[in-house]
Amino acid sequence: MYKLFCIAVICFLSFADGFTQTKSQIYEPAFFEETLLKNVENLSSDAFEGRRTGTRGGIKARRYIINEFQKLGVQPLLKRKYEQSFSFDFKGTFYEAENVLGLIKGEKYPDKYIVVSAHYDHEGIKQGVIYNGADDNASGVGALFSFAEYFKYHAPQYSIILAAFDGEELGLQGAKYFVNNSKVPLKKIVFNINMDMISRSDKNELFAVGTSHYPFLKAVIKGLKTPENFKLSMGHDEGNWKEDWTHASDHAPFHKQGIPFLYFGVEDHGDYHEPTDDYENIQPAFYTNAVKVIISVFERLDQIKF
Repeated sequence: MYKLFCIAVICFLSFADGFTQTKSQIYEPAFFEETLLKNVENLSSDAFEGRRTGTRGGIKARRYIINEFQKLGVQPLLKRKYEQSFSFDFKGTFYEAENVLGLIKGEKYPDKYIVVSAHYDHEGIKQGVIYNGADDNASGVGALFSFAEYFKYHAPQYSIILAAFDGEELGLQGAKYFVNNSKVPLKKIVFNINMDMISRSDKNELFAVGTSHYPFLKAVIKGLKTPENFKLSMGHDEGNWKEDWTHASDHAPFHKQGIPFLYFGVEDHGDYHEPTDDYENIQPAFYTNAVKVIISVFERLDQIKF
């Protein structure tokens, strides 16, 4: 049965590829690049104090996300509220945290869900120095807003949960809590797209992680048209990679439950988890192209019958 499913995916994508090319949506999905960049600049400014879980800056970031969701017409997932509150202990410290969860209803499969996720927390303030976390992971949250903007003009087939997770830097706590306390049945969640560090790469290379675990995804990635001088690569999940990212971010709890995922991210750079991960050091052209490519991958996934 699994082989038949993979064959069906390959056949569908071969047929649909020409159609999607003529729509000219591979390079120009409907979101404003200026808004994408401005959101990242805002979230990674000193005003948010590094967005550490449970701090004043983290709470301010949460409110910012809710405000953007409301402006973009994203409905709350949880009965009139966006927040999913939880608490946890990490290395002897108690934390109060909140995921922010929005919903876009699907047109064809409203009772099946694709979770598009990015964590909004970062390292906070250490020894008086703010760790702003522009790439890690204001970039992923900015992409969540661009997805929401895109859905205003392109209604999805599946219902979409836009998940801004808290506590990722403290052991993937937000994603774990979401999966273990899901407000929709886990069997109804058919896929997870996770974005964590997508705004800079000196090699102009974005990785799509997960294809080794879910081989049908190779057909989704292969043959996808990408912008000039932009490389979308598969890897960092199995084989001879020095770093295996299978459990590196918020897609890991989904994978543990057998939910297929694609994690989009870049290789570590010199500003990773350093106070120099500032907005000035992201690469706007690469970042906007990365978001366009991720949305293009979503377009293909949204056409598959899970």
